[in-house]
Amino acid sequence: MLVKCISEIRLRGDVKKDLISHLGKYYLLFKADLLSSSPTQTKVIHRLGARKTIVTANPQNVEYILKTNFVNFPKGKPFTEILNDFLGCGIFNVDGDLWHAQRFDPCCLGDQDSLYKVVPILTAFDMAAEISAKRATTPVAATWKLKKLFGVGMIVSGLSEDMIRDMMISFIMAGKDTTSAAMTWIFYAISQHGNVEKHLVNEIISHFNDEQCDSLQEMKYLHACICEIMRLYPPVARDSKHATDADVLPDGTKVMAGDRVTYFPYGMGRMESIWGENRLDFSPNRWLDNEPENKLGENLGLLKEVSPCKYPVFQAGPRICLGKGMANVQMIYVVASIMNRFEIIPVRTGFEPVYLPLLTAHMYGGFKVLIRRRPV
Repeated sequence: MLVKCISEIRLRGDVKKDLISHLGKYYLLFKADLLSSSPTQTKVIHRLGARKTIVTANPQNVEYILKTNFVNFPKGKPFTEILNDFLGCGIFNVDGDLWHAQRFDPCCLGDQDSLYKVVPILTAFDMAAEISAKRATTPVAATWKLKKLFGVGMIVSGLSEDMIRDMMISFIMAGKDTTSAAMTWIFYAISQHGNVEKHLVNEIISHFNDEQCDSLQEMKYLHACICEIMRLYPPVARDSKHATDADVLPDGTKVMAGDRVTYFPYGMGRMESIWGENRLDFSPNRWLDNEPENKLGENLGLLKEVSPCKYPVFQAGPRICLGKGMANVQMIYVVASIMNRFEIIPVRTGFEPVYLPLLTAHMYGGFKVLIRRRPV
């Protein structure tokens, strides 16, 4: 496998980065194969000088970790220490009261319903912009500086500047990196599957309207494409928790206090026990009910409900992603807007992208394309 990995590295650019990215790709595939061959889809890993790590792709274990016994599997100090300089006290890097305060704060960014209602944090942003603009038109600068000193005309949140910074970094990372990575893979998959592109374009032409958000709900096939691509290339390849107390997972795996327990969305998307023999195929129809096809060969069924413990792309349980609905709406809108107007053509034929699992995974080197206006 290592020889194959090295042989695929391009003889240009940063060879070190190429080597690391390809090794990462094959390490993930190796781990997925290892879990697939396990009767319980779980493996225990022992490393010299490190605590035991339990890696699982078993939906029952995932449900137990993320939902049933959520309180016993926080992120833990080993995790939060690593990311403290970057994420600080943001929602993705805290447990307990700090997590709860941000999770249930009304200033969250909202979900798909945010298209139709006022979201507090966006209102606060507009107010801050208005206050700043008024300062610029104040004849005497000392006036607004005095107001600031005494808190007149200010937006008061009760949070420290560091806390607000950490929260916003988490929001940016969640909203920018994950959706952009997923859409890169969507455009790649569409470019490789002409039948999918044909069905997708037909649906977009029939239902998409730039000025009507309701039209987004009608594009079930596009939503299925998004679900399918994130099954194969999840924005987060793996996520770890640390056990507070000794425990036993549903498959019988023993967990000691302090052990790292990792669930593996990348591997779960490749489990035959979950997705069947065609688990490695890009097949949007697996997300649609088996309804009769129309004259264009399109499946007109509703989107299937799949347990987040089998498909933990947005996590599950109390930590399930608050922005799941909004992320789907954004991706549907952007992909539909582009596909409605343009054809996406890969610059290189035979291009095999590499999945790079950083904090948020993305396509190594990006997806280079030519854009051509779609014939009317």
